[in-house]
Amino acid sequence: MDDSSAAYIHLVHRLIEECILFNMSKEECMEALSKHANIKPVITSTVWKELEKENKEFFEAYKRSKAERDCSETETRQRIQNMVSGSSKE
Repeated sequence: MDDSSAAYIHLVHRLIEECILFNMSKEECMEALSKHANIKPVITSTVWKELEKENKEFFEAYKRSKAERDCSETETRQRIQNMVSGSSKE
């Protein structure tokens, strides 16, 4: 692998880390990097998979945490919707 390829992979790696800081899923990260950094989803997916292999425990915990947050956000949205619906009937 030449220096430019290594630099590109390193860039994608850094951008994936930024996506993780924003609690994005792999799919959300692939979409964001494609749209905003013109990085093909297959490249993001490949680098993400390699990171998962190298940091298995981190990604297992990250996926669990993200699933819990997503569930909590869904419950919160439902409660707000119920409150809004209830107050409009009064």
